[in-house]
Parts: sequence; structure tokens; C-alpha cells
Amino acid sequence: MNVTTNPRVELAGVHTAGCKNVTPVLNRVGDKWSMLIVMALSGGSMRFNELKRAIDGISQRMLTRSLRGLERDGLVSRTVTPSIPPRVDYELTELGESLRQPVKALGDWAIEHIECIRAAQERYDAAEADAQ
Repeated sequence: MNVTTNPRVELAGVHTAGCKNVTPVLNRVGDKWSMLIVMALSGGSMRFNELKRAIDGISQRMLTRSLRGLERDGLVSRTVTPSIPPRVDYELTELGESLRQPVKALGDWAIEHIECIRAAQERYDAAEADAQ
């Protein structure tokens, strides 16, 4: 078998050939702001400024970029209601709704293990400082 023509190496049950397809999705899911937007919208439709107030620390530019990315990926829909000024509402699509539970599970895991992670970071940092 010629490995240069068959990149389907299996690591822990995952075909690495599929990684290039999954990487953009994981980048979106791993994006801090996108996941906070998904969780904010889990309660229902919101307008831009409502989202901005709900997500502490996000800039207008970052919220705009994140919403566009989520819309492009099919996770969020944007509805413009013609009025003066135009009303724009954002809400999770069916696909976006399906992401809520995994995101919540990851958040719950992080909260449950934060002390272990911090302790490991302190041990690592102390070992690095001793090595220098």
C-alpha cells in the first residue's frame, strides 16, 4: 500500500482523511463567541443589541462576524422585518438547536473539571519555572 496516495490513517477510530472536512466545523464550535451566541439564542429569537447586552465583553464587530459565520454554517437564521428602522432578529435553526446539548455538555464538563485543570496548569507552570 502506498501511503502517499492513501491518507486514510486511522487514529483512535477516526479517519484522518475526514479531518479536513471536520476542522472548519470544529473551529466554529470551538469559537468562544459563537458558542456564547448559540447559548444566548437557546432561549429564543433575539435582536442584535439584545445579543450584545447578553454576551458580556463582545464587541459589535465580533458579534457581527460571529453571527455571519453562524448564519453561513446554517446554525443561525437572520430575519429582517421591513420597518423604520429595519428590525433584524436572529434565532437558532434546527441545526443550531441540535448543537445546544453538546455545547451545554462541554460547558458542564469544563465547570466540573476546572479545579483539576487549574491544578494541572499550576504544576506545569511551576515545573517550567524550575527548569529555567
